Amino acid sequence: MRRAVVRRLSAVLAHLDPEAPRVPAQDALDRTDANGGGPEPVLGTLEPLLHQLELSTDQALSRLDQADTTGRRLVAALEQVAQGVVISDATGDVVYRNWQASTFVGGRHSEALAQQVLKELLAAAVAGETREQTLELFSPPRRTLTIQATPLIEGDAVLGAVAIIEDVSERRRLEAVRRDFVANISHELKTPVGALSLVAETLEGEDDPDIVARLSRRMRTEAERLSRIIEDLLDLSRIESEESPSRDPVPVHLILGQAVERLRPAAQHRGIRLDVEEPPPDVVVRGDRRQLVSAVHNLVDNAVKYSEDESSVQVKVEDGNGWVDISVADHGIGIPSRDLERIFERFYRVDRARSRDTGGTGLGLSIVRHVAGNHGGEVRVVSREGEGSTFTLRLPGATGVFST
Repeated sequence: MRRAVVRRLSAVLAHLDPEAPRVPAQDALDRTDANGGGPEPVLGTLEPLLHQLELSTDQALSRLDQADTTGRRLVAALEQVAQGVVISDATGDVVYRNWQASTFVGGRHSEALAQQVLKELLAAAVAGETREQTLELFSPPRRTLTIQATPLIEGDAVLGAVAIIEDVSERRRLEAVRRDFVANISHELKTPVGALSLVAETLEGEDDPDIVARLSRRMRTEAERLSRIIEDLLDLSRIESEESPSRDPVPVHLILGQAVERLRPAAQHRGIRLDVEEPPPDVVVRGDRRQLVSAVHNLVDNAVKYSEDESSVQVKVEDGNGWVDISVADHGIGIPSRDLERIFERFYRVDRARSRDTGGTGLGLSIVRHVAGNHGGEVRVVSREGEGSTFTLRLPGATGVFST
C-alpha cells in the first residue's frame, strides 16, 4: 500500500508543477524500505486525502484545458473581425493584436502616426478613461480611421484596455456621394420645374398668339428635359441594382445599330455625320443587351452634343486578346485635364452652359461606367481641349454567334 500511495502522490505533484525537481518514486520507496517503512495505519489515513487531492487536481487541469480552448477560440474569432483589435495589460503594454491591427506596427509616416495615437489612447484607457479619435491619413491610399480605446475593468481593478481600429473611408465616401447626389438632384430638378412655373405664370392672361406659341415651346422643352432627367435616374438606378446582369451572347453590330440609329435624326439636324464601322457578326460580347445599348447610346449622344455643327463622330470596334473595344471619337470642345477624373461622377458637367443648351442631364457617363463595371470591363477616355475626345468601352469578348 505504501508504494501505491507514494506513486499516486508523485503523479499528483507532477501534474501540479511539471517543472519542479522530483525525487523518483522508486528511490523514495527504497529509502522507506531501508528505514523499516512506516506504520501502515498512518498511510491508510492518507488514502482519502490523496483521493481528494487527485480529484481537485483533475478538476483544475480540466478547467485549464477549457480556458486554453476558449482562449484559442477567442483569438481565432478576433482574427476574423474586420476591425483592428489591440489589447494591453494594466501597464499599457500590448499583449495581443489581430492581423488587421498589425499593419500599424513598424509603419512609416501615416501608419506611425496611427500607432502613436493608439498608444496614447491605450494609456488613457488604462487610467480608466474611454476615448475615441478620428484620423485622416493622406498618404496613398487616403484613409479615414476611427480608434476607440476602452478600459477592461473587473470589480474596482483595471485589468488592461482594448482598442478598436476601424477603417471608415468607404463609409465616409458613400456619405459624401449621397449628400452630393441629393444636392445635385435637387438643383437639377429645381431648374426645369422653376422654368415651367415661371412660363405658366407668364401665360396667364396672355393673348398674343406669338408669345403664347413661344412660351408653349419653352414649356415643352423644359418638360422634355425633366423627363430625360427622370429617365436617366431610373436607368441608373436599374443598372446599379443589376450588379450581375444576364450573360447572353450579343453581337456587337446589333448593339451599335440599336444605339446609333436613335441618334441619327438629332445628328442630321446639326449636320453631324455619324461614321460607324460595323464589325463582323461573329464579334460578340456576353451581357445584358439593354444595358450595353444604353452605354453605347450615351457615349454617342455625348459625342453628338459636344461636337461642333457640320463635324463628324466616328464609332469603331476592335476585337482581340479576349477583349472588344468600342470607341466613340468626336472633334468637339474636348475636356480639360483637370476634369478628366471627375467626368464619370453623377451630374458632373465640364461646361454647364453647354449642357443647358444641349439638354444634358449629367448622368450619361455615370451610366456608362456602371454598365462597364457590371460586365467586368472598363471605360477610358483620351481628350485634348479644343480638339475632341475619344471614349473607349472595353468589354470581355465571347465566342459564338447570336442568332437574331
